[in-house]
Amino acid sequence: MNSRRRFIGQSCAAVGLTGMASTLASLRATVAAADIPSGNSTPSTAGAVPSDYKALVCIFLSGGNDASNLIIPRDSGYAAYQSARSALALPQASLLPLTPRTTDGRAWGLHPSLAEVHQLFGTGRVALLANVGTLVEPTTKSQYNARTVRLPPQLFSHNDQQVQWQSSVPDQPFRSGWGGRMADLVDSLNTNSKASMSVTLNGFNNLQVGTDVVQLAVQPASNSSPKGGPVVFTNTTGGNNAVRYAAQKDLFTGANANLFASAFGTLSTEAIGTSDILGSVLSAAPTLTTAFPATNLGNQLKSIAYLISVASSLNLRRQVFFARIGGWDTHADQVAASTAVGAHADLLQQVSQAMNAFYNATTELGCADRVTTFTASDFGRTYSSNGAGTDHGWGSHHLIMGGAVNGGDIYGRMPTLTIGGPDDTAQGRWIPTTSVDEYSATLARWFGVSATNLGVAFPNLGRFANPNLGFV
Repeated sequence: MNSRRRFIGQSCAAVGLTGMASTLASLRATVAAADIPSGNSTPSTAGAVPSDYKALVCIFLSGGNDASNLIIPRDSGYAAYQSARSALALPQASLLPLTPRTTDGRAWGLHPSLAEVHQLFGTGRVALLANVGTLVEPTTKSQYNARTVRLPPQLFSHNDQQVQWQSSVPDQPFRSGWGGRMADLVDSLNTNSKASMSVTLNGFNNLQVGTDVVQLAVQPASNSSPKGGPVVFTNTTGGNNAVRYAAQKDLFTGANANLFASAFGTLSTEAIGTSDILGSVLSAAPTLTTAFPATNLGNQLKSIAYLISVASSLNLRRQVFFARIGGWDTHADQVAASTAVGAHADLLQQVSQAMNAFYNATTELGCADRVTTFTASDFGRTYSSNGAGTDHGWGSHHLIMGGAVNGGDIYGRMPTLTIGGPDDTAQGRWIPTTSVDEYSATLARWFGVSATNLGVAFPNLGRFANPNLGFV
């Protein structure tokens, strides 16, 4: 009995908690709905991505990105930037110059590690969104100081701000994410779908929590699984995988007098069946010629590209993907003195190279105008340096990429980069001038959420002036 319990525990870990959660809802009926027989039958290869297909891809920069070293003043404002940032200041000559279609009279540059993003900005495939963050309602500095306006709870807390960014309802207890509510509203477009439209490549997240549609966990690409795959053991050769896989199936399908164990076995069997289908569909997908960087984010976006390529086989016309890269909590060792080399630069380079490869892959698949990728993060970071890094901030700048993006421009309003200035709460913690609601609603409108349903997906949207920022 003890051996059996240990095996069940190991099997639970193999199936994965998120995979099991996905099974509980949208994937429960997958095996029955699919036209792929059980067993090892190979499905037909994916055809062209449907002409009415659309996907949103969230890249979450977990830890709080120092966006003040993402977009940097390149004019007379550079001296104040250099003074405030101290050792964090990047050499002015290293900045990648931006020439946005519209201007506020100031000159800007990108971090030198964002070479690929800079090129995509120049060709109109990337837009920048300035000073966006969590807000309960529009907020000025005087209102903030007097506390005459409702503020997001626990403003500078990682966990709280991640939840609020992904829910867009900071003044209410968490119940669902805006991606989950959006998926619930448009899932009817996925007729007879064979998998959930919400897919996570990096574990459970709050963004995709919905009422009807639940997130499906998929493994990122790796050396052993170059296209990615389901979060369970698969019937592959080598080692004990095949034996363990068969034992799992036998164990889960076996009779058990314990109600919980029986229910777990049923759900696990369905999860494994669904994984067989997904694994078969992915294995039949044609190999992409686009080369992806062999990084954490590169592997996640590579898997997303393959999942998009098999959307037809899964009867999906709408998909929401979640990728995540950590390491952005740069309190120390953010950069080496007087250079652009350091932890933050390495992270930005990963993002730039992976996003560029992903855009090239969507071009290869012929669906670049139907896939929009965007970044999000806990918050920005302080403009002033703590000596070796930055501390938790508020407003931040973000990237939006895709063939449908009205790129080559900076949307929103860049803050006044002055410590103690009109946009600063303290130490260069910028008060957002664009809300997460406005940012997300612009993406949702493009995705297919009707104007009348935007208020369902974003209950606080009516408090803000710009439900459509125009970047897509």
